[in-house]
Amino acid sequence: MISQLQTMIGAGALKILPTTTTDPGENLGVARSPQESVLVAENDNLRLLLEQADTDAKVLLAQAGIEAHEREAADKLQKLILGELHHRIKNTLATVSAIAAQSFRAAINLEQGQKAMDGRLLALGRAHDLLIQVSWSNASLTHTLSGATDPYDGQGGRRFHFNGPDLRITSGAVIALAMTFNELCTNTTKFGALSSSSGHVEIAWTVDEIEQRLRLKWSESGGPVVAPPTRRSYGTRMIESLGQQLNGQVRLAYEPSGFVYQLDVPLKSVMASNA
Repeated sequence: MISQLQTMIGAGALKILPTTTTDPGENLGVARSPQESVLVAENDNLRLLLEQADTDAKVLLAQAGIEAHEREAADKLQKLILGELHHRIKNTLATVSAIAAQSFRAAINLEQGQKAMDGRLLALGRAHDLLIQVSWSNASLTHTLSGATDPYDGQGGRRFHFNGPDLRITSGAVIALAMTFNELCTNTTKFGALSSSSGHVEIAWTVDEIEQRLRLKWSESGGPVVAPPTRRSYGTRMIESLGQQLNGQVRLAYEPSGFVYQLDVPLKSVMASNA
């Protein structure tokens, strides 16, 4: 309607009379008829309506453009989130499937397999809980290790001792380290240092700034005499595989005084980019 009225004005079919501050009829001493007064009033109203309508139309068009841009951005963000969620769910299901298959395959009986699977799934769940707290961006290395070992710590004084600088690590590193430490904790409570009341575990890590590598060491002491296993268990293969996922090197040493696990990885494989 606004456009049509403006077209009619441009074509001369509709004319808006100019307004004056004084009444021309009064200047000439001519009385204005009621019809002329009505036309003047309508003319003024039409002008105001057109001016206001033009302003409102510009505002509405600008607002529509903003809303369209926001809707487009929201749609892109939603697709990105759904794609990332789909990717992570697939990875989690693949991990759960591997845990289930290997836990029961290596078990002596069904009960042992169920316990092994339950422990690994709980470790995976704790890692996800930690990542949810930081919105899946990055998490503290110290909190990751502490969260993995807390369920295995005895009553009273802590039997796990940490020594190293805190770092912000990626979500992939959180899951890999949480699963690794769950295996180490399970083994030490069954066969290693924590199977004895006097045993404890030292977990230390350093950052090599020159070579840009993280070196982490798990050392057990105070437990029974350690002997190398007669076969490689699923837990051992899993620990080595998780280290390889981080492009790292894993070393396992069955020293008589205690088991030792070492991880040597590039910083870029574990550290968050904004750390």
